[in-house]
Amino acid sequence: MLLDAYSRVTVGVSEKVCPSVVSVEVLRLTRQRAGRGGNGSGFAFRPDGYLLTNSHVVHGADLVQVTFSDGKQMSAELVGDDTETDLAVLKVDAAGLPLTPLGRSSHMKVGQLVVAVGNPLGFQCTVTAGVVSALGRSLRARSGRLINDIIQTDAALNPGNSGGPLVNFRGEAIGVNTAIIPEAQGICLAISSDTAAWVSDALIRDGRIRRSYLGVSGQRVALPSRLLRENDLKIETGMMIMAVEAGSPSANAGLRERDVVVAFNGTPVSGVDDLHRVLSSHGVGVKSSVTVLRSGKKLDLEIVPEELADWKKD
Repeated sequence: MLLDAYSRVTVGVSEKVCPSVVSVEVLRLTRQRAGRGGNGSGFAFRPDGYLLTNSHVVHGADLVQVTFSDGKQMSAELVGDDTETDLAVLKVDAAGLPLTPLGRSSHMKVGQLVVAVGNPLGFQCTVTAGVVSALGRSLRARSGRLINDIIQTDAALNPGNSGGPLVNFRGEAIGVNTAIIPEAQGICLAISSDTAAWVSDALIRDGRIRRSYLGVSGQRVALPSRLLRENDLKIETGMMIMAVEAGSPSANAGLRERDVVVAFNGTPVSGVDDLHRVLSSHGVGVKSSVTVLRSGKKLDLEIVPEELADWKKD
């Protein structure tokens, strides 16, 4: 009886989700010749023709073509992609598509049933089932930044699953499948739907994600217990500044090499990843406070982050 109930759930989810899942094929133009790029999966999540997939599937694409489970092929426009979260949004000229809406990943619990749908190794609309193995994992993006709020599942993924939905028993996407751990068996990772929701909204609105930039490089360092006591710090490590870029927000704020960053707007910073995390959620051009240790004393400096994209142009 329990197996019958489990089967009914997975069959129902599969029938509901599969029509919204697409195979994504990428073409890149090299020396005026069309060359095949990568391929993966994606899914329609809004009724106005928008689809979600992974950035690593479509980044740098000249042409994108999607194929639905009924065999219908369509050209897709790359609305925008974000390498820092490995998410991308595509747009097709169609309305009334079958959808897999985004659910709330924050409502998921470890042990809950999940179903992964995608096109592994070119086998269209392949369904695997498992459970949420862990929540709140981190995954390092190709850019070097950490992607937070990652969902770990044992629902089997293979090359080509990237960009497909990880869904709950109601057929809502609570994750976007993104990676497997090659050295392990049964450890697969998905970007949470809560992350996908705000990233996709920003990509549709602006075509990009606006991220704050300070203009420093640094490394994690241990803080002596004496400094912790004297400065009433609750963290045991900080980020020592190794270099300050000329003309950057950090230079304008008076930050120096060998300063140790311990907080940003009151949020503790124990290393580079912590600083990236707070900057990802902080507004560009907003007057902020960065707390550093300089010569053993705590010092608050005023800083106005600029947009990362403006600095990357140089």
